[in-house]
Amino acid sequence: MLPVTARWSNWARTESSQPELEIAPRSVEQIVLAVQRARETGHPLKPIGASHSFTGIGATDGIRLDMSRMRGLVSADTARGRVTLWGGTHLWELPAILGPLGLALPNMGDIDRQTITGATQTGTHGTGVGLRGLSAGVVGAQIVTGSGEVLTIDEDHHPEMLPAIALGLGALGVLVTVTLQCVPRYLLRAEEAPEALERVLDDYVERTRAVDHFEFYWFPHTRGTRTKVNTRLPWDHGREPLTRLARFADEELANNVAFGGCVALGRVLPGITPRVNRVIEQLSSRRSYVDVSHRVYVTHRRVRFRELEYSVPLEAVPEAVRELRTMIEKRRYRVSFPIEVRSAAADELLLSTAHGRDSGYIAVHEYWRDPDRGYLRDAEAILAGYEGRPHWGKMHTRSAATLRDRYPAFDRFRETRDRLDPDRIFANPYLTRVLGE
Repeated sequence: MLPVTARWSNWARTESSQPELEIAPRSVEQIVLAVQRARETGHPLKPIGASHSFTGIGATDGIRLDMSRMRGLVSADTARGRVTLWGGTHLWELPAILGPLGLALPNMGDIDRQTITGATQTGTHGTGVGLRGLSAGVVGAQIVTGSGEVLTIDEDHHPEMLPAIALGLGALGVLVTVTLQCVPRYLLRAEEAPEALERVLDDYVERTRAVDHFEFYWFPHTRGTRTKVNTRLPWDHGREPLTRLARFADEELANNVAFGGCVALGRVLPGITPRVNRVIEQLSSRRSYVDVSHRVYVTHRRVRFRELEYSVPLEAVPEAVRELRTMIEKRRYRVSFPIEVRSAAADELLLSTAHGRDSGYIAVHEYWRDPDRGYLRDAEAILAGYEGRPHWGKMHTRSAATLRDRYPAFDRFRETRDRLDPDRIFANPYLTRVLGE
């Protein structure tokens, strides 16, 4: 028997598991030994990063591979704007690594707690219909396969596997290193403003295509949204950042303390949620600032929630949001968290939610302590009906049978999995559900 280790749970507390052994490797050789041990004992093996996925994609009752000791910069090719990172490196660590090299990520989401492998393997994206998700920036990787073989994957070595490896769901092997295509560092001008929901939906596609980054948040039970437009600026443009007090007031007091109190109260007294949302809508104000890209992209959130997010064809976003609004009203749900809408450019990664199409992303949230009243399931049924593809790291109920129809390259990915992990060393119940046996 393997020794019992600490129980694992993810950030949202939606998933947990009891691994029998935890290994924290410091080298590729130790990862190989861990895979060999998994094969010898018959236990599955799962690498784990920051545990920020809402699904059980990282859960295992076998061997948990803690990648936290393999972090930081491996090498840099500044002439080509590329960096190679250890797989356990967190997104929040990247500014200190990339900044001195004069580089930055082309795009980011609004959370930076994930590891680079966790973010890319689940298809994390930011917003901007002219920009692809983080996984599309993976131009190379070193991976330990299910047989314990160490492979280099890049444009010169097994390039045919890169579209699978870059967004592999952790099903193909342990990513030891990841090589990213970066861009010269830049600034962003952020312009945030309250706007009417119907106006935003009427102009959504045109407006999304007209700017670098566009997103909006809509609190159910209200008629208004909060929009955010980010415009890319050269590094020498000059910063006009938020003051420390303004950032603290917005991110900590408003987004965490005050909002956390509101959703906690709404859990006890759900009937007041519509009125609370309307107060939040009325307090929404305009602001504009210019800062380093990562300081504009990222928001620090401490209020836990559950999240479901689907990619739909860009043109379908307005109708899908309107149908969500109708469903909420008809079912009389009391929804305290906003619906978030973003976009991303088409790419050719085999399991990318933006594979072959410019995509809109609609994210639906609920407070982690709220009882399950069916809101996320009803939202999923609507979004799936618009040729929806679920975010691999967010809650959903889709299975291989339904996902195969949504991904033209689904079987090509399964072929790569059969090649790299034929014995399913890296399998778990989530992967079996979404990929099949």
